Amino acid sequence: MVYKVIFDTEYQPQYEALLNTGKVTTIPIEYYTTSWKSFARQPITAQSIPFKPVLIDSSARRYQNGSDVYISRIINDELDDDEKVELAQAYRKMKEAFIQDSSVRKINEKIRKKSDVSGKSIEVSVDLATQRSWETVLMTYFDKIPFHQIGQGEQCVVKTVLALGHRKAEEANLIIMEEPENHLTHTKMNELLKHVQDRCEPRQVLVSTHSSFVANKLGLEHLILLRDGVSATLSDLDSATQKFFKRLAGYQTLRLLLCKKAILVEGDSDELIVQKAYMTKHDGRLPIEDGIDVISVGLTFDRFLKIAKLMKQPVAIVRDNDGDYENKVRQRYKEYDGIQHIQVFADKRDDLQTLEPQFVDANEMNLSTLRKALALKKSEYPDVNAVRGYMLKHKTQWALRVFEFDEDLSFPDYILRAVRWCDG
Repeated sequence: MVYKVIFDTEYQPQYEALLNTGKVTTIPIEYYTTSWKSFARQPITAQSIPFKPVLIDSSARRYQNGSDVYISRIINDELDDDEKVELAQAYRKMKEAFIQDSSVRKINEKIRKKSDVSGKSIEVSVDLATQRSWETVLMTYFDKIPFHQIGQGEQCVVKTVLALGHRKAEEANLIIMEEPENHLTHTKMNELLKHVQDRCEPRQVLVSTHSSFVANKLGLEHLILLRDGVSATLSDLDSATQKFFKRLAGYQTLRLLLCKKAILVEGDSDELIVQKAYMTKHDGRLPIEDGIDVISVGLTFDRFLKIAKLMKQPVAIVRDNDGDYENKVRQRYKEYDGIQHIQVFADKRDDLQTLEPQFVDANEMNLSTLRKALALKKSEYPDVNAVRGYMLKHKTQWALRVFEFDEDLSFPDYILRAVRWCDG
């Protein structure tokens, strides 16, 4: 196809007059027109395009789907002509009753006495001149509550369902949805997405979203990813990985993809300590403030690494060696050796199996400060074994106390290496 923006010769005299003024500093686009032709040199018009799209923006006051669809238009769409006439007549009778009401007459008499404009009388009334004015004033109620007061989440669901059921949407073969997650709770989001799935078949649906929930539920295999000139779809992953992300409770898919770099950790305590180590080296800034997301993924590192490999997304793993570095770390992630944007950080000493003994080992020469951070008494926790035992029994609690502690502590080397990787 050939699309051109060209000067419209009909405006030649006006354009020349404008040029003669010598004041033209920008292109006067009002004198230009567009030309859109196929490779067969045939003009392309909106009517000749085989795709009939409808745009649904649940956050907007109205939709753009050929004509603006207000919530009150459900009446106009569903009633036949006779019913519309009956409704218009009922509305007219109501307005006439308003005009004839004694209270209104009394008010108008008072207004006429107080005002004099060009010798003409002024009074309060209702619009009787518009043939179909009832369409703009009727209010939709849900359980006797005006539509605009039912809450924006409920409005989003209702407006989207109505738009999908509108004649223009039913005729369309392409449905475009703008951020359907606006104002919705977790449960309402499920409800909305079920409507979309049921009502859009067999039409193509394009959805823009910032929500991992939406991406996962509407079909992760169709998600188109773009990053630094690299494009891919998650359908390139194996089916087991696709199913995993669809069912993933935390819905972390887009968190991994939308950050500058990601650090994957096993649990809450690892997440807190990695963030604290980063803050210590970066003037108190959280990693996310520099575009680096620390994500707790349990032991499902492999699933996320498949996405990172596909998209060339920089990802680091910070994990325990679980007492077997050779098999649990080196062999397990051997396929990612040599991939520069994927790094695995773990300690090689099998006797330091998890984060707790690693952290105690790093602070063994400063045990008093560590006890202070953990709010432990020396008489109850006199040595490293006692402190380590406490930390193993209170995994999240000790990590949170360290995260909130203001004095300097040391961090395991493998965590510090991950922090340095963030700056690379």
